[in-house]
Amino acid sequence: MSIDALREHLPDYAKDIRLNLGSLAGETVLNDQQKWGTFLSCAIATHNPAIIKPIADEVAGKLSPEGIQAAKAAATIMGMNNVYYRFTHMVSDKNYATMPAKLRMQVIANPGVDKLDFELWCLAVSAINGCGMCVDSHEGVVRKGGMTSEMVQTAVRIAAVVRAASVALDSEAALA
Repeated sequence: MSIDALREHLPDYAKDIRLNLGSLAGETVLNDQQKWGTFLSCAIATHNPAIIKPIADEVAGKLSPEGIQAAKAAATIMGMNNVYYRFTHMVSDKNYATMPAKLRMQVIANPGVDKLDFELWCLAVSAINGCGMCVDSHEGVVRKGGMTSEMVQTAVRIAAVVRAASVALDSEAALA
């Protein structure tokens, strides 16, 4: 299966999502590693096998094995960090924000791919997971590293459309 097959499975009411998936798959603002790593890490962040499988199939020939592992790692580490840091940001007692997290997150320092690409994937996953603190942090790193606002926006557009495709397929499955 591929992104084209995924697009065909989307219901008619998700036509905009179908079209957006196609245009983002052809996007050239990001290089292939950045783009396909964003797609894969965001697909994993949806927790939806009907999204993960076709996107994983699509990226199989487009990302190195290290890139695939790093995209999985980005979704996984941000699954942890987004919960923790969203908590420290939302809780009234700001003392929690001053406490050390005491959570291992070495993969961010050594992701096995270009660090800025990994940071971009973490940013996109954080957008899906709704952690403003992590979005700000990773956006700052990639912008300081030389990525443009258009590159950041493209990654977040991918995150938004992958998440929307998951919502459509989840609702179809639930109502079937």
